[in-house]
Amino acid sequence: MPKNVEIKARVRDAAALRARAEALADGPAVELVQHDVFYAAPCGRLKLRRFADGAGELIWYQRPDTPDPEASRYTVVPAPDPDALHAALAAGLGVRGEVRKRRLLLMRGRTRIHLDAVAGLGDFLELEVVLAADEDEAAGRAEAEALMADLGVDPADLLATAYVDLLEAADPAPE
Repeated sequence: MPKNVEIKARVRDAAALRARAEALADGPAVELVQHDVFYAAPCGRLKLRRFADGAGELIWYQRPDTPDPEASRYTVVPAPDPDALHAALAAGLGVRGEVRKRRLLLMRGRTRIHLDAVAGLGDFLELEVVLAADEDEAAGRAEAEALMADLGVDPADLLATAYVDLLEAADPAPE
């Protein structure tokens, strides 16, 4: 199963961070519009990601809820009919929440740099250092920490949870 080391952080100055990220990236940014629907999975997080062009992918991942760079295991499956897949997953598991975002994707070597503008939450940075199948996670952590320093990420801005968790905390269900 693929794995990466990742972090998520709040962004205080999106324009300054974008300039730093673009200066470090291997090429230009790609803009993505994403709509993620999270389902009530019994373990890990399960989401159906829809893109502006109508394509989709089902993503399952499991990562400890910690702000530190940590390994995440994941599986990504193309979803050629995201509407039908959503109907089945919503009926079988229930919908936990939805996340809508504009993402600028940049690459630095094997690391995906995500500059996200999340509806209802604001601006965020995600780093995902993709690990080789047999690679020690410590190498990915070191790479993430070095890139965090290069980007000027304040450790106080690191987050432990997913966007869906932040949205749930911001808008708790009525009792």
